Amino acid sequence: MTDITTDTTGWSCPVPLRDHPVVVMGHGGGGALSAELTRHLFLPAYGDEALGGLTDSAAVTLGGARLAFSTDSYVVRPLFFPGGSIGDLAVNGTVNDLAMSGAVPAHLSCAFILEEGTELSTVGRVAQALGAAARAADVTVVTGDTKVVDCGHGDGVYVNTAGIGLIPEGVDIRPQRARPGDMVIVSGPIGQHGIAILSVREGLTFGTEVVSDTAPLTGLVQAMLAVTPEIHVLRDPTRGGLAAALNEIAAASDTGVVLDETAVPVPDAVATACSLLGLDPMYVANEGRLVAFVPRTHADAVLDGMRAHPVGREAAVIGVCVAEHPGTVVARTGLGGTRIVDLPLGEQLPRIC
Repeated sequence: MTDITTDTTGWSCPVPLRDHPVVVMGHGGGGALSAELTRHLFLPAYGDEALGGLTDSAAVTLGGARLAFSTDSYVVRPLFFPGGSIGDLAVNGTVNDLAMSGAVPAHLSCAFILEEGTELSTVGRVAQALGAAARAADVTVVTGDTKVVDCGHGDGVYVNTAGIGLIPEGVDIRPQRARPGDMVIVSGPIGQHGIAILSVREGLTFGTEVVSDTAPLTGLVQAMLAVTPEIHVLRDPTRGGLAAALNEIAAASDTGVVLDETAVPVPDAVATACSLLGLDPMYVANEGRLVAFVPRTHADAVLDGMRAHPVGREAAVIGVCVAEHPGTVVARTGLGGTRIVDLPLGEQLPRIC
């Protein structure tokens, strides 16, 4: 009998593996790979006190004031899309991260990374959009930086913004504060930003134009806090969508979440696009939405306050925080069944912010 030895060193698995020797796109997708990269590579390097508990923004005390501090980078392609641009995202994304701690954003830094050969008129359009978004969000850009990389080493324009804001006294909003009995509220329809980007990037049409939801959320959050400071958690479901945000909250608070899938607002155009493309709207990115965990006793009043604000007119209660199945999010379907809404491994739509 002939001894056959099979060399398996070059084999690959069609399913993405967690043990990657190199960076893959999923590491930037806001899902499980992103979380593993942060927890197993960055946190050990930075130290135990780093990254502010992995919230949207870090709460720090300086000179007796409680400040929220956040930074984010924007690598979206195309640079301009229905409802906004990379300039809008660079402001609204950082402003919203600050607002998710209850802070009132005040100042931003802005760094441009430009690819050699990019039209200056394009850079000017991005800068104008960024400035207009900053004025609309009532923040000022107070410092910045510009770098240029060789042609072929970028997508025209990348932007980084960092921001600071003041957290009002008596406000303590963080994912660890979710409690069984909290009502889960989303501020409006989901999935519009991701589908808007995809439609332009791939030249797809879905019967009607899908417009990004990009918007600053500070005013909405302050309207909610005016009802009650007892808001436990706020999160903006950007990369990884609503599913990633809820899973992160469930894991941080060691609680479970039960969603009513039929109560989650999904625009018809987004539902159609997701159906055609095999996507789940729960995992599609948003840039002007928030999810809140609010004590049941305050939920109705907070919901009314949200609906009275232009950005929260379509706010809806979509579920409840429970003691059962800690760290797990489940959805009750319209057919009466239950499915697990897991943390995505990477992301469905690369470079949506």
